[in-house]
Amino acid sequence: MEHSHAASRAADADVDKLAQDMTERFRQVLSTKRMTELTSRSVHSRSSSPAPRDYGTPQPPPVQNAPPSYSSLRNIPLIPQAPADPRSIRFKNMLTSLSSLPLRWENPGLLDEALRVVPLEQIYNEAEEESQILQAEAESLGAGKKAAWGYQDCVVRALLRWFKRSFFTWVNNPPCHMCYSPTLAVGMSPPLPDEQARGANQVELYKCSDPRCGQYERFPRYNDAFVLLQTRKGRCGEWANCFSMLCRAVGSRVRWVWNAEDHVWTEVYSLHRKRWVHVDACEEAWDKPKLYTEGWGKKLSYCIAFSVDGAMDVTRRYVRTPPKYAQERNRAPEAVLLHIMNEIRATRRANMAKQEKFRLEGEDMREGTELRGYVISSIAHEVARISADDIVSGRFNHPRTDPDAPKALEGRTSGNSAWIRARGEGGRGTPNQQDPHNQHPR
Repeated sequence: MEHSHAASRAADADVDKLAQDMTERFRQVLSTKRMTELTSRSVHSRSSSPAPRDYGTPQPPPVQNAPPSYSSLRNIPLIPQAPADPRSIRFKNMLTSLSSLPLRWENPGLLDEALRVVPLEQIYNEAEEESQILQAEAESLGAGKKAAWGYQDCVVRALLRWFKRSFFTWVNNPPCHMCYSPTLAVGMSPPLPDEQARGANQVELYKCSDPRCGQYERFPRYNDAFVLLQTRKGRCGEWANCFSMLCRAVGSRVRWVWNAEDHVWTEVYSLHRKRWVHVDACEEAWDKPKLYTEGWGKKLSYCIAFSVDGAMDVTRRYVRTPPKYAQERNRAPEAVLLHIMNEIRATRRANMAKQEKFRLEGEDMREGTELRGYVISSIAHEVARISADDIVSGRFNHPRTDPDAPKALEGRTSGNSAWIRARGEGGRGTPNQQDPHNQHPR
């Protein structure tokens, strides 16, 4: 009996060994077959590739340590480049000059003086009330919800309403000081000594439209925010200058935004939202960065924000749909513009503590991520509007209707209708080009 069991176990062991040997042979055969197929495909591919043409021109010897010509190198970050051509140098000088404006708002004594014209009790009461309402709305949505805006944001919003409705006056053509009749623009005049001493580098000249009067009216364009506290009139240049200074006076971090298409506005840093917020005192607009493109119908090229801490190209915040609203940027190469921004930033932060510099650099990085996100969102938005039929047919002339698109575009409200039409800022259905004979700059 024991002998029969031993014979059976030996037979089973032989069967297992035979199966193992056959499996190993099968793997070897399969591996050899695959390698043969791969080798034949490689040889066929090389033999079927077209040979390079020989034009009879000797080929230069390979350059040692030459940079690779990979297409991916086109997407590397820009390397700042100092301006070299006259046009770029002029652009740099202009931006450097503009960057000095926010420095004028840093005098504590003058800021305290500016607060005397502001009804602080009214401003703070309105801000407290709005802040409590926003907080209650957030709490009604569930635990842990954050209010839309913080208290300091509400202070600036209350200041914006007061500034627009009660304090500053828009001026297109100043009325005649003798008979109060309308006036007509006749050109420019050099500033008088007292006008120049108060910060007016240019003076617009107007003539009374009443032939019986014929008086001339001077309109100095003051760029001193503290002089504007007394005059309390002007166009967007004066509005943005004075309002930005008052925002600084109530404790907010402020930027002055220059636009190459003849407009200026303000940005205020929201500690609550950890980002810069668009504010336009002329339009009483808060956080409406699409106002100028989708609202006024303008095309924008450069939007540069200047603060006491430096400068930042924020064009992507305001041009969300480049194919439709981007104007050509031809004042300097992009690498040169990056160099100018870095240079202004370094100058403004030269005497700062390392910790403060580190904080601002982190803030710059977050803002850079935000601005790049607008470009990505714009591309994704346009792709989402393409219908399946258009993809199949290869024609994209009729994208799907955007359900989130605004029903009506909001044109400019500050300024008279003729001035708005001349600047092409009336919104939908109005021309988008400025009148070169327009006598009313910003």
